[in-house]
Amino acid sequence: MRVLVLSSSPRRNGNSQTMAQAAAQGARDAGHDVDFAYLSDYVEGLFRDCRTCRNLDGACTIADDYERLLLEHVVPADGLIIATPLYWYGMSGALKTFYDRLFCYTSGSAPDGETVVDGLTGKRVALLIACEESYKGATLGVITQFQELTRYLHQELIGVAVGIGNSRGEVEADPARPLDHAEDLGRRLFDARVTDYRIDTPRSNRVWGERPVAAPLR
Repeated sequence: MRVLVLSSSPRRNGNSQTMAQAAAQGARDAGHDVDFAYLSDYVEGLFRDCRTCRNLDGACTIADDYERLLLEHVVPADGLIIATPLYWYGMSGALKTFYDRLFCYTSGSAPDGETVVDGLTGKRVALLIACEESYKGATLGVITQFQELTRYLHQELIGVAVGIGNSRGEVEADPARPLDHAEDLGRRLFDARVTDYRIDTPRSNRVWGERPVAAPLR
């Protein structure tokens, strides 16, 4: 499978990027084709008013490499691993801009909008968060937002890893071992079981399948 690891911090070799590299290694160990991208290499312009800044054919006119990132890296991927530092109890500004600007390529007036939508849906997603605070509520806003983003895009959020640290690379010292957790998420990106039931969802009364039959005693 093809995996895109998207690091959204402007700081190279920071804590969220360290977690992203661990997840990338886990995905490689599982035999997947891993593509690693820094959001700051592609996204510069903020989302604007599409009614005033589109070309006559409906194309976005913001002059950066967002479109190349979306069409050449994000859309072809089967799974996404997204890493962000915690900024003001939310995702990084660059990552928020990435999601804001999806509108430019998925609205009814966007060229090839249906193709982009088809390419965005159905992906498996893992979220990595680097945070200075150990307070559990600090990251809840980001996690909740990703739960809603992935549901809206018909994607599956398979897991979240949170690493505590501030100085560059300090997340390695977190006794909760977030780098191991990130690596495990990368390794199990396509194997992790995700359940999101509705009242009418058909389901077995066993979460993990049938109980193994014990071997007969001799």
